[in-house]
Amino acid sequence: MANKPTETLTPEQLLENLQRFTGSEQFIQHPLSRSVVYTEGVHYLAEEAGAFWLIDAIASYFGSPEMRAAIAQDERLESLQFWNLKLTDPGAVLTAQADKGETPFITQEIPFTDFPLRGIDIWAGFNGAGWTLYLPSEH
Repeated sequence: MANKPTETLTPEQLLENLQRFTGSEQFIQHPLSRSVVYTEGVHYLAEEAGAFWLIDAIASYFGSPEMRAAIAQDERLESLQFWNLKLTDPGAVLTAQADKGETPFITQEIPFTDFPLRGIDIWAGFNGAGWTLYLPSEH
């Protein structure tokens, strides 16, 4: 899979296209984390934005000591998590929360990125066997 799109979309076009994803018929297995799959919408985001690194960053936390400690303190995290990437120029901050307005249980500073959007939300839901990453519009 290429990390860069063949035709560059404007951020507005990318956001408009992402809103068209309202469900998924196919799930893509994360190549490094057998407990993580992601939807067609997340795959499209990664492909068009050159951001497979974002999926990798999120997937790297499942099963980590930070994740286990957070789940032990808040059982809501066993079933649903809200991840957000927010640009800070030239970098970004990746966070994960149990719900909007709550203190993030994961915060990762990313020193540099060329991610084309000012930010993006990706939700993670437990699917019975592992985790599914999806866009809010795919919920």
